[in-house]
Amino acid sequence: MSVAGTYNTTVKSPMGDQAGTFTVEDNGDGTFSGNMAGGMGSMDVEEGKVDGNTLTWKMNMTVPMPMTLECEATIDGDTLTGNVNAGAFGAMPVSGTRA
Repeated sequence: MSVAGTYNTTVKSPMGDQAGTFTVEDNGDGTFSGNMAGGMGSMDVEEGKVDGNTLTWKMNMTVPMPMTLECEATIDGDTLTGNVNAGAFGAMPVSGTRA
């Protein structure tokens, strides 16, 4: 099962639920690229890695403040679950379904 696809996601943040679209492009060599677009703008995936059905990546957030987000998610069929780690703000759960 490929992890590639577009997922409709929700990040449970301190500012409330943030709906977004997470696009995953499997590069076929243990890495992936893509982006997360939503209420906080669009952020490109950096250092995207694929390990089985687990994705790890970083994103540089600019709004509401500059911060590097460290993310991990597991794809189970068409369901995505994981965490977005936002430094001092801690881990924010992310969930989604393949569009």
